[in-house]
Formats: sequence, C-alpha cells, structure tokens
Amino acid sequence: MSDRLSVLKTYKLFVGGKFPRSESGRVYEVTDSKGKWLANAPLSSRKDARDAVVAARKAFGGWSGATAYNRGQILYRIAEMLEGRRDQFVAEVADAEGLSKSKAAAQVDAAIDRWVWYAGWTDKIGQITGAANPVAGPFFNVSSTEPTGVVAVLAPQESSFLGLVSVIAPVIASGNTAVVIAAEKAPLPALSLGEVLATSDLPGGVVNVLSGRTAEIAVPLAAHQDVNAIDLAGAEAELARSLEVEAADNLKRVLRPQPVDWSADPGTERLTAFLETKTVWHPTGSLGVGGSSY
Repeated sequence: MSDRLSVLKTYKLFVGGKFPRSESGRVYEVTDSKGKWLANAPLSSRKDARDAVVAARKAFGGWSGATAYNRGQILYRIAEMLEGRRDQFVAEVADAEGLSKSKAAAQVDAAIDRWVWYAGWTDKIGQITGAANPVAGPFFNVSSTEPTGVVAVLAPQESSFLGLVSVIAPVIASGNTAVVIAAEKAPLPALSLGEVLATSDLPGGVVNVLSGRTAEIAVPLAAHQDVNAIDLAGAEAELARSLEVEAADNLKRVLRPQPVDWSADPGTERLTAFLETKTVWHPTGSLGVGGSSY
C-alpha cells in the first residue's frame, strides 16, 4: 500500500460564528519553540477587525438579554466539548509553549476547569455586585449591574490557552461580547478554540478570534467607536500606553496589563471589570387608611 500525504490543517479566523480567511489573503508562519514550522495562520487586517466588531455588536443584544442561567449552561457546554478534544489541545499547547505533554495536559485541564468555574458564576455575579441601598426618604433604591458591551481582548502572549480562556470566559460570562486577538507567536490553540465555540451552542458573534500582529490589529480596535472596553493583558508596556490613548476618545473601559499567575485562583476581578452599574429609584407608597408603607 502506498504512503498517503497527510491532510494538513488549515487554520482560519472565527468571526460571526463562521471561519473566514483574512480578507487580505495574508498568512504568516507559526513555529514551535525550536523553530519548527507548525502551520500558516491568517494575518488579520484592519478590515477583519472591523468585521469582528460588527459581528460582536450584532450578537450583543441577544447574548446580554439571555438569562444568566442559560449563559452558564453554554459555558459548561464549552467545557464539555473541550474535554472531548483534550488530546488535540494538549498537543497544540505543548508545541506552542515548548512544554512536556504532562505540563501541557495540566494547562489544558486547568483551562477546562476554568470554563466550569465561570459557568457557575454567571447567575451569582449579580449577588455580589448589586445592592439595595439605604436612602433618606420614601424610596426604594436598588443598584444592579449590566454588561458594558463589546470588549476587545488582547490574549496573553505567554499563556496560549489557559491565559486565553482566563480572559475570554469572564467577559462573556457577564454578558459582554468579545473580539479576541490571539497570542501573536502561538495563535493555534486560540484558532482551534473557535471550532469548539462554534459547536457549543454559543451564538455566532459572541466571541470572535483574530490572529496576526497584535499591534496592527489592536490599534484600530482601541480607536473603534463601537468598542466599549479593552483588556490589555497581552500588550507590552509601550503598546499598552498608546492603546490607552486611542481608547480615551470614546471613554472605553481599560483593564491595564499586570503580572498574572494564570494558574492561580482567578477571583472575580475580571468578572466585574466590564460591568456597568444601574441604580433605580422608586417611591414607596401607602397601604390602606392606616398609612402603613411598603
């Protein structure tokens, strides 16, 4: 029997629930830690970034309006699907980060567990961020949180999968939609994650994944008037400063880069980073002739 040629994987972007190539037709070579060629990844353009924002905005109404319980179910489904493709992601993370199979497996297992962790938070975050406020006067005063909107996320450069999940999951768990720039030198786990998201009941456009030169894609996203917030986790210091300047034009929320141990307990900081607080005043009334109030 003659030898057959391997069917090499074609990595594509994930935008609006579909898998387009970059509109520019460009690609760039992705190598492992030893310089061995792994694949060609799409080299996203400014047009790709704008298309991703359009998709994220279109999906925002339905996703933010879904019940927290439903969002939790979908995040848990993502964990289920990742569990079924665990071996693939172990191999990709090992190549991307130069890890042994056992260390890569630990990273993938932690990422799967993180989806489950955030799935459990979707219907609880309101309990720690909302409040019934004491006020002087015959009023009810209640504060509750709402998602900010479209969030641009620069994935961590040094943690191609666990760090990636750690910045995406809290954004969508709280009802936002995301445009994600994968780690520039190790984008393959992020692009494969798009395939999982597409089969996990996640509505198209809730998460959009771009690969390419981080600075080239991040600048138009930071300046985009329909992007409401930006997470600079994957930006080096000089780029982060320039992106903050661009983001100021429409008063985006900005989460600055900081040293993070992605394997540690994530806490709730990223869950609350992209929420807005709405406060409602409502007059109390009287019941019956006795004048008692409620």
